[in-house]
Amino acid sequence: MPRLFTALEIPRNIAMSLSLLRGGLPGARWIDVENYHITLRFIGDVDGRTADEIVDRLDRIERPEFQISLNGIGSFGSKKPHSIWAGVSPSQEMSALQAEIERICQRIGLPPDPRKFMPHVTLARLKTCRLEDVVTYLSGRGDFHTLPFKVSRFVLMSSKESVGGGPYLTEEAFDLHEVGTGTNWSSVEPMKSFI
Repeated sequence: MPRLFTALEIPRNIAMSLSLLRGGLPGARWIDVENYHITLRFIGDVDGRTADEIVDRLDRIERPEFQISLNGIGSFGSKKPHSIWAGVSPSQEMSALQAEIERICQRIGLPPDPRKFMPHVTLARLKTCRLEDVVTYLSGRGDFHTLPFKVSRFVLMSSKESVGGGPYLTEEAFDLHEVGTGTNWSSVEPMKSFI
C-alpha cells in the first residue's frame, strides 16, 4: 500500500516562484516543481480498508475556502540541516482544517502525529551540504514571499517509497466551501475532540 498524506496543493504560478529558489546550494537535492505541496497530516502505510475509511471521513469535512501566502525560507536541522523549506503565512482556517484531519485520523485508530504542525513547502533535501553553505544560501533569500492565493480544496496524496521528495500522486480531492454560500462560518462551533 502506498504511503498516504493529506496536503494543500501549490498553484502553478506560486510553484514557478518557488522554483526560482532552486540552485546555489552545493549538495542539495531539489524537489521537482510538480511535487511542491503543504503537508497537513502524514498518515503513512495503511491497509485498503483503513484507506477507504479515511477517504469516507475526509469527504464529510465541511470547511470554508481560505487564503494563504508563502513567506520566508528556512531549514530543518539546526546543526546538521536536512531540508530547506518555504514558510506559510499563519491561517486560522488552515489550522482548523489540519486539527480536524488529525482528530479523524486518531478516531480511526492511527497514532497521534508526534510533530507539531508547522506548515511549509519542502524545497530541497540536504545530505552532504555544509552548514556554512546553508547559512549563506538562506541569508540571501530571507525576504522571499508570494501573493496570497486561494485554497479551495485539500487532497489525499500517495508517495512511492523513495528517498523522499516524490513522485506524489493525488488519490482523492476534497472541496472546501465557497464563503458566502449559505453557511455562516463565524457561527460554526469548532469540533470537540472525543479522543
